[in-house]
Amino acid sequence: MWGGGREKPPRGSPARTFCSPLPVLHQSRLAKGRARKKGRSLAASERGGAGGGTENGRNFPSEAARAGRSRGRVTRAPPPPPPPPPPPPPALAGALSRWRHLRRPRLRRRRSFGRRAGGQHGGEGGLRGAARMATLMTVRRLASICTMGANASALEKEIGPDQFPMNEHYFGLVNFGNTCYCNSVLQALYFCRPFREKVLAYKVQARKKETLLTCLSDLFNSIATQKKKVGVIPPKRFISRLRKENELFDNYMQQDAHEFLNYLLNTIADLLQEEKKQEKQNGKLQNGSIESDEGEKVELTWVHEIFQGALTNETRCLNCEAVSSKDEDFLDLSVDVEQNTSITHCLRGFSNTETLCSEYKYYCEQCRSKQEAQKRMRVKKLPMILALHLKRFKYMDQLHRYTKLSYRVVFPLELRLFNTSGDATNPDRMYDLVAVVVHCGSGPNRGHYITIVKSHGFWLLFDDDIVEKIDAQAIEEFYGLTSDISKNSESGYILFYQSRD
Repeated sequence: MWGGGREKPPRGSPARTFCSPLPVLHQSRLAKGRARKKGRSLAASERGGAGGGTENGRNFPSEAARAGRSRGRVTRAPPPPPPPPPPPPPALAGALSRWRHLRRPRLRRRRSFGRRAGGQHGGEGGLRGAARMATLMTVRRLASICTMGANASALEKEIGPDQFPMNEHYFGLVNFGNTCYCNSVLQALYFCRPFREKVLAYKVQARKKETLLTCLSDLFNSIATQKKKVGVIPPKRFISRLRKENELFDNYMQQDAHEFLNYLLNTIADLLQEEKKQEKQNGKLQNGSIESDEGEKVELTWVHEIFQGALTNETRCLNCEAVSSKDEDFLDLSVDVEQNTSITHCLRGFSNTETLCSEYKYYCEQCRSKQEAQKRMRVKKLPMILALHLKRFKYMDQLHRYTKLSYRVVFPLELRLFNTSGDATNPDRMYDLVAVVVHCGSGPNRGHYITIVKSHGFWLLFDDDIVEKIDAQAIEEFYGLTSDISKNSESGYILFYQSRD
């Protein structure tokens, strides 16, 4: 024996292993297991033989898999996909999702009107509440940041490095939720050179508290002292101060650009007059004042020197031929518009003779009774900068609301006033068009404001944060329409003419 009950096989014979016989109980269990295995194999072959199965809790491959392995191919399951990236913050995700729908198209594309915030004067329509407006402002600020570089470089290339004016800057203004009415007026005033110079000079004076004028001076100086020639600036401090001082502008609704212009000029004049009163009380000012109708001293400011003109209202009694006149100061002139007219025609209509009769008779001091009379308005004093407001919004009784008069009104690049009085100083003064505030839309409740300005011989369009160079022929696009008054139009609303002398 070779040990362990095994006999060593003879040399040269096939190897065999001799084991001790298994017990009967073990043999019966082994036979039953083989029978179960054989039965499962037969069942699998009857089902087609192609699919795999399980045996004793373990998977066994199908015929195709075994055939593939026999030919050297190994079938593996595809790797699991990589996990998705984490989602952006909710505020940023919402802002980016609205990106394409909230960006304003360029001038060369067809504009869609009514993009401003909803409400009494707005046109955003779908936006409701401060939260959604805050999201809109975030998107606009992101838009300004993303487009500033490309827009600036394109404008510089279009103007050319050799023709770019020295010490000049062209910066758009960020819209803080329906502030296009403000941005358009500020851009127009910035390119009225006399006004800009006075505002920039105001910064060097000592100031004690923040006012609308100090914020405007900081904004203008921020533009004028930029290292870059073009770009975008957010007028955040000015807008915040404006909303604090006047509740009319403390909302996200669209406002009227002409109302804002009047408020801004009168507020600046009041601030300057108050400063002069304080200086006079301190003994620093002794002259340069005039008497008002109430007998109080009214100080003339540089706002009056730039924008103020004078009208004389002449009334002639048809009974005794006596003529009475009354002077009236103005910072801008509001004129009626008609279809297919010009600014010269509108100004002549402003000074047309009007007959006072019937219940509108004039009380004559000479006759001491009401008499028929003729009344007309003439320009007695021409301002340095003439601001003309076209009355494009008219109340329609049948509609119970204001609608826009999109009449075609031609405004020339050069203007001479013919409706001056006989005693007017320098009645032949020539004016050059320097800026136009344009209203886009079909009514005061839905619309947008942009500005076109003339700077160093070429024209620029300012659409909030977007600045583009345009041809002089493109100004005709802002005259208005010759057809339906209620259609969308881009029409001149406030014209700024600067005197040559």
